[in-house]
Amino acid sequence: MGHLPTSALAFFSPESGGSPNANHIHSLYEITLYIALVVFVGVEAALGYTLLRFRARKRAVAAQIRGNTRLEIGWTVGAGVVVLALAIITLAELSSIQNPPNSAAGGDALTSGGGRLYASTERKPPPNGKALNITVIGRQYIWQFVYPGADEPDGLGAPYTYEEMVVPTNTTVTLDIVSTDVVHSWWVPQLGGKFQAAPGYHDYTWFKVLKPGIYRGQCAALCGRGHARMIATVRAVPPAQFEAWLSRQKQLIKQANVEAQAARAKLSSQTGAGQVENP
Repeated sequence: MGHLPTSALAFFSPESGGSPNANHIHSLYEITLYIALVVFVGVEAALGYTLLRFRARKRAVAAQIRGNTRLEIGWTVGAGVVVLALAIITLAELSSIQNPPNSAAGGDALTSGGGRLYASTERKPPPNGKALNITVIGRQYIWQFVYPGADEPDGLGAPYTYEEMVVPTNTTVTLDIVSTDVVHSWWVPQLGGKFQAAPGYHDYTWFKVLKPGIYRGQCAALCGRGHARMIATVRAVPPAQFEAWLSRQKQLIKQANVEAQAARAKLSSQTGAGQVENP
């Protein structure tokens, strides 16, 4: 029975366990929840005592109290102390949630396109500036993930996937979140908070998965009739396996580009009925 209260509280807390920022969000939420429970129980206990202690009795005349300065000052100061404590705790945890750390010693060497990221008011790089940056593109009704490592200066030929993002473990991964149509919301609960993907804007977040596994989420903003199908999956693999996977993705894209170029050349050489049948 000792685990029952903990399980009940965990039901109301955000998920965690996949990334340090998600763990800090979980801890901050639980601290706030515990303080709120203490205040709630205290207020309800005082209310119950008051109802029983001063309930109506026959032939009894209740005392008419016009005010109690000490009591009013006490609950005002008490509420202020609670709010101040929550503000201090939140500010202390906020940097750990917003600012990405360096990759761990066993993380990816970032030879496959990791590089220096430049800070802005919204986007903060790790202290050493090295991270694996992935662009998350929201489309009705699927997520696209574009990885670094394009063959062309204009970004063409960059490896990409749909629906499942593959990342190396112990590596700081920064996300550049955008949308091509309507407002979506990127959310994988075990890897951090929700972030909107809005047309014309960029949103940023990060995570660092410590062990291999699969982490599931989906679009958290109603984006149309296919919203329920817009799932997101993050698969974390060891760095060496990630390097091999990314190299394979590049090869597949090169092969597809060659085949597409050959198909276009064949199509342009056709005339008459063949060109009409294959416009």
